[in-house]
Amino acid sequence: MAVKIRLARAGAKKHPFYRIVAADADAPRDGAFLERLGTYDPGANPSAVTMNRPRLEYWMGVGAQPTQTVARLIKKSLPAA
Repeated sequence: MAVKIRLARAGAKKHPFYRIVAADADAPRDGAFLERLGTYDPGANPSAVTMNRPRLEYWMGVGAQPTQTVARLIKKSLPAA
C-alpha cells in the first residue's frame, strides 16, 4: 500500500478548507484516510497552515510521499531542522 500525504477538501462551496492527511494513494481525494496531520486554510489572510510535526515526520520516515502542494506547504510552514 503506497501512502501519500495530500490535501483533502472540506468547507463550503467556493470557500475551500483543506485537511492535510496521510491516505492510500488509490483512495479518492475526499475519501478514507489513515490519519489527519494538519489543516490548510487558503482563505485566511495570510494563509493559515497547522501541522502535527511529529506525526508528519513519522509518516515521511516510513515512506509516505507528499504531493507537490503539500511539500511546498511543509517547506513554507516548518522551519528548517
